[in-house]
Amino acid sequence: MKKACVIGAGFGGLALALRLQSAGIETTIVEARDKVGGRAYAWEREGFTFDAGPTVITDPECLRELWGLSGHDMADDVELMPVSPFYRLNWPDGTVFDYSNDEVALRREIARLSPHDLGGYEEFLRYAAGVYQEGYVKLGHEAFLNFSSMVKAAPALARYQAWRSVYSIVSTYVKDEHLRQAFSFHTLLVGGNPMTTSAIYALIHKLEKDGGVWWTKGGTNRLAQAMAALFERLGGTLRLSDKVAQIHTLGDHVTEVECESGWKERFDAIASNGDIVHTYRELLSGSMRGKTMAKKLAAKRFSPSLFVVHFGLEGAWPGIPHHTILFGPRYKELLDDIFEHGVLPRDFSIYLHHPTVTDPSMAPPGKSTFYALIPVAHMGKLPIDWNEVGPELERRVLDEVGRRLIPDIYDRIVTRFHYAPTDFEADLSAFHGSAFSLEPILTQSAWFRGHNRDDQLRNFYLVGAGTHPGAGIPGVVGSAKATAKLMLEELR
Repeated sequence: MKKACVIGAGFGGLALALRLQSAGIETTIVEARDKVGGRAYAWEREGFTFDAGPTVITDPECLRELWGLSGHDMADDVELMPVSPFYRLNWPDGTVFDYSNDEVALRREIARLSPHDLGGYEEFLRYAAGVYQEGYVKLGHEAFLNFSSMVKAAPALARYQAWRSVYSIVSTYVKDEHLRQAFSFHTLLVGGNPMTTSAIYALIHKLEKDGGVWWTKGGTNRLAQAMAALFERLGGTLRLSDKVAQIHTLGDHVTEVECESGWKERFDAIASNGDIVHTYRELLSGSMRGKTMAKKLAAKRFSPSLFVVHFGLEGAWPGIPHHTILFGPRYKELLDDIFEHGVLPRDFSIYLHHPTVTDPSMAPPGKSTFYALIPVAHMGKLPIDWNEVGPELERRVLDEVGRRLIPDIYDRIVTRFHYAPTDFEADLSAFHGSAFSLEPILTQSAWFRGHNRDDQLRNFYLVGAGTHPGAGIPGVVGSAKATAKLMLEELR
């Protein structure tokens, strides 16, 4: 039986390992942390469950497919709960917009803000459906291993003006500034600037419209735990709390994985779900290929980091939906500060996550779990002392949530802590503390992104946010499908 190793137990690594194990490849996952999930880690504090990372689950079919590979049903292991509205958007001028896939309700919301934009929205919807078909259905699970594959995709990308930004395309169809922000902010959820991210990412609107937005009962990490449990039931081996120190090579092949514990094992194929720069710079440091690729990758543009304040409150908050976007007074200028200038602005936009309104099990009875997230420049652009800045920024974020939604927030706080760019770097070996790996601009997409199979090390593969199609749960699960196809062609 052929043997494969997957380094890193994020969603991409778990999805890849499930595909390999389901196909009869003896697969081992090696994970540095004490539990699976990667960015979808979780903490238990004073009875509250705090999810670390992704809270929006779209395209649940791509997850159900992983169970179906071995004749199992995801519903036996995981309960997905619908989230509605998907997001409540809230601006400083008092404007509120509930975003959902309820056709009647959504059009009513658009008409309330700008009735003249209803026709433009219909045109945008047709555009989003087209890029969804071309960019997600046709190309989202395909590996771009050579430039000719990019050339073949170019006509479709050109037809949808992929060189333009999401915000630019949206602005073609709708004129109200609130609506322009409402239909372009999604790229921030995968590490992209709406002002520069390729218009292809408008497909997210169609993805959410068709598949809905979902929540895993018990938290997003429960989904990762369920994937790991299925993997082990299928006979896979999971090694936790064992950080990989080196991937050994011989000529143009990788041969062995060695961990800091001293554990070593030889494999026919090895895939990394780890940070792409860390993979080449540290894990493949003993090879010339590792040194060359690390230098090349480090020169690319990386997505911002995040500053996340987790807090548990006394009381229930039925009036605050599962996801709220508290926009700041600036949009483009704030994005420029984060993505281009590398400064820490006085103002910010907040992504407020309130899972207990959907799933009360995330907190003790009569209490509520929240996190407030703001994008911040990565450490390569913003080299500040987060030990010093963190507590002050935490206070400012809570002040803003209190001012706009929960006036007595400090009286109600039971527990709180924050997670800064330095934590992304320390816990996930994330280059510059980036929360989403390479920035999803056109010149870093598809063939221009990390390849699913290394160009020189013939049995070494990549999966996750640094590969095509990029970050987000559907993105990394799609990359796993593309990578698994390549690996199985070689291993069978």
